[in-house]
Amino acid sequence: MDALSAPVSRETSDAYDGLGDDEGSPLANELIATERLRRELAESDFPRPAATRVFAVSNQKGGVGKTTTTVNIAAALAKRGANVLVIDSDPQGNASTALGVDHRSGTPSIYDVLLDDTPMAKVAQRCPDIPTLWCIPATIDLAGADIEMVSVVRREFRLHDALHELLEGPGKQLDYVFIDCPPSLGLLTLNAMVVAQEILIPIQCEYYALEGLTQLIKTVEMVRKHLNRDLDVSTIVLTMFDGRTNLAREVASEVRAHFPQQTLEQTIPRSVRVSEAPSHGQTVITHDPHSSGAVAYTAVAREIAVRGAATAA
Repeated sequence: MDALSAPVSRETSDAYDGLGDDEGSPLANELIATERLRRELAESDFPRPAATRVFAVSNQKGGVGKTTTTVNIAAALAKRGANVLVIDSDPQGNASTALGVDHRSGTPSIYDVLLDDTPMAKVAQRCPDIPTLWCIPATIDLAGADIEMVSVVRREFRLHDALHELLEGPGKQLDYVFIDCPPSLGLLTLNAMVVAQEILIPIQCEYYALEGLTQLIKTVEMVRKHLNRDLDVSTIVLTMFDGRTNLAREVASEVRAHFPQQTLEQTIPRSVRVSEAPSHGQTVITHDPHSSGAVAYTAVAREIAVRGAATAA
């Protein structure tokens, strides 16, 4: 179905029901802006990178929308034709849930890749909704991986070696790899930073948003110095943004002041559709593509694609 002729989302429909005759209300203006952006995105080019871009999506502060950001950006890029792999490195397995792949205990997963040298190609599953999107799931077995990896040879390079084997073989056509890191700075996150070229940091637009970010930046600098000199904090996404509140605007302003080049223009609003999509085993990109959350994440995906093309040029 053509995206422009698809039914209006439930989110938009519910909102219109409450508008009455006040066409100039903030809600009406927001809906109009969202629909205008959606139509613009439908006609936009999402340039594919010349080489595979590998992102570690990290923030040790929990509840900032890290996993949600990972799966929805990945889905948005895949919907526009890119070949995308999501590696779920969080023992909670929430990215696996959102992408609709099996991650019950015993399922071949990233644990087998890290601890048993299982090739990634053998554990990757195709996302049922998007044919160019794959996921390497996480199972509950991963919960003890940080401890188990302590005595393993080249413990910081386990993910690096496995991913490079994939990219040199069956995964050489991948455009993007997104690694969903756990909300901590242990060995699982370190493995992601060693193999990644770019760090994507979701930051919640609430009080204490920058708390812990200093430690994360220090960790990145340590990894860059000792293990991966190509690592770059390239992208910051402002999540759960509510422009009606002074706090959200102040946090966004503060983040942009500290990281003017890295912070994307597009923000991610709070959205019921984004929150409920994983319960259907979907991302919001396929669950409700007309919703404000889906449109915002698609705009973020476009910005990442365009920035990457500009950097390569």
